Amino acid sequence: MESARLKKDPSQHRTIVLADDHQVVRQGLRALLESDSRFRVVGETGSGLEVARLVERLRPDVLVLDMMMPGLNGLEAARQVKRRSPNTHVIILSMHKDESYVIEALKNGASAYVLKDSSAEELIKAIDEAISGRRYLSPPLSESAIAAYLEKGAAGVSDPYQSLSSREREVLQLASQGYTNKAIGKRLYISPRTVEIHRANMMRKLDLQNQTELIRYAMKKGLIAGE
Repeated sequence: MESARLKKDPSQHRTIVLADDHQVVRQGLRALLESDSRFRVVGETGSGLEVARLVERLRPDVLVLDMMMPGLNGLEAARQVKRRSPNTHVIILSMHKDESYVIEALKNGASAYVLKDSSAEELIKAIDEAISGRRYLSPPLSESAIAAYLEKGAAGVSDPYQSLSSREREVLQLASQGYTNKAIGKRLYISPRTVEIHRANMMRKLDLQNQTELIRYAMKKGLIAGE
């Protein structure tokens, strides 16, 4: 479990939390953002499981969140953050240009979706837009196409993933990464038996029969990295 790095929060600054599992990336983002006198990084973490708890405690204006986080993916972390700290604007950083990922990010409450090959100026622009109450998508992602996809999705068949509880989603993420029930329980502070129950419910809801199908599903949903 990685502890937050805290700084005094002057009222004139917009506060930011960074979530990325690579320390060198967080250091780079901190240096970039704090070169702008309007921003102050008040906390950071490299664990997806810690993101929502850290944000709930610090209540930052902005969360800059990597989509592929260990323990809990950025999309689910974003959903939990918006539930616990609704006034925090979530900026997703991602290497995926597929619009399906963008749609999931927006559905889970993200204000902006920034590609990792974007410029520093683009990240700053995304933060400014989010704070101003507007949505931002990195080019060449199409706002009109996203709107069309969202409208189509709203009218379509519901996704079984949406029926999972937060705990079942956490178990799905960790199980797809190869953790045993005992290891999952240790990370989530619950008993292996409780993990087994959540896992069985999750497998039933998603109509998955074995570990291979679970991994394939997680890859398809973008919960873990695929080929």
